[in-house]
Amino acid sequence: PLKVAIPASPAPPPLFEQTPTAVEELTLARDVLEHATLFAVSQQDDAAAERNFNQLRPYYSDCAGMIPPSPRQALLTGLNLLRLLVQNRIAEFHTELELIPAEAHDDRHVAFCLDLESSLMEGAYNKIFAASGSIPTPDYAHFMTMLNATVRDEIAACVERGYKHLGTKDAAKLLDVDAVGMDELAKERGWARSADGGAFVFREEAAPPSAKDIPSVRLINQTLLYAKELERIV
Repeated sequence: PLKVAIPASPAPPPLFEQTPTAVEELTLARDVLEHATLFAVSQQDDAAAERNFNQLRPYYSDCAGMIPPSPRQALLTGLNLLRLLVQNRIAEFHTELELIPAEAHDDRHVAFCLDLESSLMEGAYNKIFAASGSIPTPDYAHFMTMLNATVRDEIAACVERGYKHLGTKDAAKLLDVDAVGMDELAKERGWARSADGGAFVFREEAAPPSAKDIPSVRLINQTLLYAKELERIV
């Protein structure tokens, strides 16, 4: 109900009317949208989170000099950056970054996302897995779980292309999963195991050619034919 009431008030964007209670109205509208964004993330409703943050953004930029800064601004800004990373919207990530004041880049919520983006660009996936244990707020957990799943899919695809076979323990270490998680991922991707179960087999080794593979009868017949032709010519 509070969010629905925001458009009816003249002070919030896009009207920005200077009413006697403009500061209170703007602050209340901003707080409502902040909580709506956080709630959407907690419900894993990414579309609603994006929609709410898009409505919230003007309160952080256009209203910066009109109302006191929000103690949740860095958290929500970082959360939005993290969402863009997870959705692989890198160009939009950098566009949003340009809108953030340089001094805000050092805030732990924003800096966390900058480090993640750097690790992604470097392909340092182990750093991304490690970062899951040092998220600046539990609100980031949902998107970090999604990012880890995306990274694991990328690593698994590289393993399939780069290895003929790989030990199960080595695969689990690469993918940062325990034995149960490794079994689930292998089943999901249809990975075959070796006869002893200690490795995953992606491509069978080609057997060296044997004598039976040589078309001996055909070669003998061709040789005899050539010999007859030579006799005829001579």
